[in-house]
Amino acid sequence: MQATDIMIHVRNDLNLEQKQLVEEKLRTIDGVIAPRFNKDHLLLIYYNHDKTQSSVLLNTVKSIGYKAQLVGF
Repeated sequence: MQATDIMIHVRNDLNLEQKQLVEEKLRTIDGVIAPRFNKDHLLLIYYNHDKTQSSVLLNTVKSIGYKAQLVGF
């Protein structure tokens, strides 16, 4: 298993329920191990790089309707 993590900056102001929805949606992706907001706008996702890609994770957040970008790229 090739585990790694990425950080996504979500530019929208999300309440707790919205954050939980994003985390739940990410958990449905094969290979996602632990998605969590560690700050209001920063989403840290620990995942298996052999099973999914950072672009899939970013596009999942965007598909919910939020403005987001990868941090550090």
